[in-house]
Amino acid sequence: MTTAELVLTRLTVGGMTCAACANRIERKLNRIDGVQATVNLATATASVTHPPSLPASDLVATIVAMGYSARPPQADGPASAGDHSDDVLRRRLVVAGLLTTPVLIVSMVPAWQFTGWQWVVAVLAGPVVGWAGWPFHRAALRNARHGSATMDTLVSLGALVSYLWSGWALVATPAGGPEVRMSFAFLGGHDHALYFEVGAALVTFLLTGRWLEARARSRAGSALRGIAELAARDVAVLDTSGHDHRVPLADLRVGDRFVVRPGEKVATDGVVEAGVSAIDAALLTGESIPVEVGPGSGVTGATVNTGGRLVVRATRVGEDTRLAQIGRLVAQAQAGKARVQRLADEVAGVFVPFVLVLALATFAGWLALAPAATAVGVAVAVLIVACPCALGLATPTALLVGTGRGAQLGVLIRGAAALESARRIDTVVFDKTGTLTTGRMRVSDVHPVDGVSRDEVLRAASAVETYAEHPVAQAVVIAAGQHGGAAVPTVADFRVVPGRGASGVVDGTRIVVGNTLHLADAGVSVDTPTGVTDTVVHVARDGRWLGWIGVSDSLRDTAVPAVARLRALGLRPVLLTGDTPAAAEAIAKQIGSIEVIAGVTPEVKAATIRRLRDAGHTVAMIGDGVNDAAALSEADLGIAVATGSDIAIEASDVTLVRANAGTVDLTAAVDALALARATLRTIKVNLFWAFAYNILMIPLAGIGLVNPMLAAAAMACSSLLVVLNSLRLSRWRPTMQAPSTSTEAIGAAC
Repeated sequence: MTTAELVLTRLTVGGMTCAACANRIERKLNRIDGVQATVNLATATASVTHPPSLPASDLVATIVAMGYSARPPQADGPASAGDHSDDVLRRRLVVAGLLTTPVLIVSMVPAWQFTGWQWVVAVLAGPVVGWAGWPFHRAALRNARHGSATMDTLVSLGALVSYLWSGWALVATPAGGPEVRMSFAFLGGHDHALYFEVGAALVTFLLTGRWLEARARSRAGSALRGIAELAARDVAVLDTSGHDHRVPLADLRVGDRFVVRPGEKVATDGVVEAGVSAIDAALLTGESIPVEVGPGSGVTGATVNTGGRLVVRATRVGEDTRLAQIGRLVAQAQAGKARVQRLADEVAGVFVPFVLVLALATFAGWLALAPAATAVGVAVAVLIVACPCALGLATPTALLVGTGRGAQLGVLIRGAAALESARRIDTVVFDKTGTLTTGRMRVSDVHPVDGVSRDEVLRAASAVETYAEHPVAQAVVIAAGQHGGAAVPTVADFRVVPGRGASGVVDGTRIVVGNTLHLADAGVSVDTPTGVTDTVVHVARDGRWLGWIGVSDSLRDTAVPAVARLRALGLRPVLLTGDTPAAAEAIAKQIGSIEVIAGVTPEVKAATIRRLRDAGHTVAMIGDGVNDAAALSEADLGIAVATGSDIAIEASDVTLVRANAGTVDLTAAVDALALARATLRTIKVNLFWAFAYNILMIPLAGIGLVNPMLAAAAMACSSLLVVLNSLRLSRWRPTMQAPSTSTEAIGAAC
């Protein structure tokens, strides 16, 4: 069966808690004949290619039979499910924290233990272990049904055994007596000890880490939701009588003719049949200059009509549009990214079964040598001391502190994937417009004909352009003021031809400003410059050509030092843009040594990133537009500037918000790479100490030298060590100190 004969189905999957869950579902689906599945933990989705004879309901049934939930994605996208999961976890965490605090204080401080304190602690710890810890118990049951075990299994067993053992001791041993006070003992003390605080603390600590991870995962789907939100909601369709009426976008069909008024979004991809205008495609192309369109011109959905009324014939709708294609590219690129959290889950796949077997062996061995209460106490100590609390906190705490420090430095780092790949980056790819350049138009040069001054050309052009709203016109007006032009006179008979130019009568003379076609319509002959990288604006007065004005984007002040610092680090800078080769080369000459790849579409941008990666390079992509979203997601590390589109920012791993002279400071990209590497190093140190704690404490607990109380304290100390090590990141500084940033500057950049 060929690929063309297969069907692609996307499902929203619920109940996944770690990479092991996603891998298990993926393996199960791929065992079905003819099925190729990719399960994305970040967006909680499964993309399944399957034969048409296999209904999607069978795929859903397969996933549900594994203990997870599955359904077709809703209109609000996968992120919504993640947001709901975040809310549920947050409620569980808040309740657990409020109840666990008094349980810990009373249980660990004998002087505060009042008459009947054991029963109060039991009542408070019950909801924490049962209700707040239900996600761990549910995952453990699901894993048990399929003959597997994860960290959830240890957490569930540790919490339940601690609580149930304590409950039994409370009613069946002297530990429940009204005058009993539980003192801390490093050795022994298993017979009458209560461990309610152990179960409650386990659940609370692990819920904290789980909530932080869930927040990061839920945000990953917002890039796709943002792309969908760019599309128009309804469209003015023309009927056979020539009248238009608005219908939902979903009712639009290929071949339908629809109206796009000035300021409206183009509803879908199509061809202009009537009207001329300028289309602002910056959201999709990243280029700030509006594109002139007329009959026969192609237009893309979600772009904005800045000029006259257009009649467009739809050529592609729904999932076939360019916007939908970009969304699929982002989803596919995100699905293939690794995450550092996988390390802990993969190790746990071996570590957890080993601990379970060890705890049972410990119980059996002690049961032959000592009373049952002692045997249970030692086995509980092994389970508790092996509970991977520090392992669960190793990644999210470092992420929290590292990203917080990054925010102080104007660098927003999202997700562990950024940290994992940053240390291997060898190639940094830049978009041009809005990234290396400011995205704001300016007059770069004025070329008057013989006998005409530069100021004369600017004054004539600005007199007319003052009344126009086009970005190029605004750049000309600003330049005229900077060159000391006189006050703008009144313009009579002002006319605008959308997509071409404007004209008007100033002091009795007619001035025409615009492109070559506009001046030709006015009967003015001009010499078209060759090899020019700027947008050309011709100016004529009373039928005489006065010259032309070059309008271009401006390079960011920090672009040159940023590229220089990257080269000094041994990284390869590349300029990747949809602009013309001439315009790209002009920017490259200002920057210095940088490789140029120009004239590419968003799809080719993503393909170029893939080609670089296939060649063995680890690639960071820095961009700002929707057209960069797929490339940002395809790169090993996506870096977006905060002045760019929300879609690019959501699709990226890192966002630069540090301001320098009112614009985003590109040198922050260098700091982002360094900070990401430092955070990853911290995570690895955390993981080392988390495992070292288990390697040291499990044998001691197994031979009876550590009771469950000490095990709980040791577990808390290991978690504290991880947190303190992560806090070291709060003092991290770049090796080359960047310009200081105030809160106001960051806010302005955002």
